[in-house]
Amino acid sequence: MTLLGPADVRRLAADLGLRPTKALGQNFVIDPNTVRRIARLAALHPDDVVLEVGPGLGSLTLALLAELTEHGGSGRVVAVEVDAALAAALPATVAANAPEAGDRLDVVHADAVRVDELPGPPPSAVVANLPYNVAVPVLLNVWSRWPSLRHGLVMVQAEVADRLASPPGSRTYGVPSVKAAWYGAVTAAGRVPRTVFWPAPRVDSGLVSWVAREPPATAVSRERVFAVVDAAFGQRRKTLRAALSRLAGSPDDAEAALRAAGVSPRSRGEDLTVADFARVAAALPGHPS
Repeated sequence: MTLLGPADVRRLAADLGLRPTKALGQNFVIDPNTVRRIARLAALHPDDVVLEVGPGLGSLTLALLAELTEHGGSGRVVAVEVDAALAAALPATVAANAPEAGDRLDVVHADAVRVDELPGPPPSAVVANLPYNVAVPVLLNVWSRWPSLRHGLVMVQAEVADRLASPPGSRTYGVPSVKAAWYGAVTAAGRVPRTVFWPAPRVDSGLVSWVAREPPATAVSRERVFAVVDAAFGQRRKTLRAALSRLAGSPDDAEAALRAAGVSPRSRGEDLTVADFARVAAALPGHPS
C-alpha cells in the first residue's frame, strides 16, 4: 500500500482541476507520517467500521485502510465527502494505491453536517481531518445520528481542539466542551503543525481523542439540556440566575430552579459539568422536554 506524499497530492489535484477552497475548508495533508500517526492513535479494532468525514484526496483514507488491513478482520471505511469531484475520484485513488483494500471502502457524496444515512453496518469509530469551519456541527451531528460510535480521533483547528477537550473552570470551556461531554470523554491527543498541509492554513491543528460513554441520567431530552447550555454561555459574563431568566420565565424562577438542582445562582456556565446542566434543565419550569 502506498501513501500520498506532496507530489502525489498536487498531481491528483491537478488531474481534477482542483483549486482548494477556503469555503470548504480544503487543506490536504501531504505528510505520510502525519496520517500514519492519526491512524495509529485512533486505536482501531480489526472489525471497526470507520466513519471518515472529508476524505479529500485520500491521504488519511489510505492510512486508515492500511491500519485495518494490517490487523486483519472485517474493518472498513465509510468516507463522507461533500465535494462531488473528490467523492467520485476517491475509489480510483484507493484502487491505484491500495488495490487489496478497495472492497473495504464506501464513499458517500453528502454534507456531513446533515448526513443521516450510511451504507452497510453502522459505524463504530469516527476518524477525520475535519474542516475548521464545520468541525463542531459535524461532530454533534454524527454523534447524535449514530449511537453505534464507540470511539474516535479527529484533527481540528488547535483552538477547537482546546475547546472540545476543556474541563469545567478552564478559560476555553464552553458550549462545544459541554455538548461533547454529553456523548463521551474527550481528551487532547497532540498538536499538528500547519506545514503538513497544502495549502498551509494560518493556524496549527490539534488531535482530539473521544471515547463514548452514557450521557447523564435525566428525565429530560438532550435538546432541553442543550438549550440550557446555549443560554448559559450566550451571556457568558452573567450569572446563571440572569442568563437563564428568559428560559425559566423570570430571574426568580431561574434562581429557584438552580437551587433545586444544587447549583449556586451566582455561578456561571463555565463552572458547571454536563451533569450539572442536566439537573438544571430538569428543574427549570416552562420548557417542554
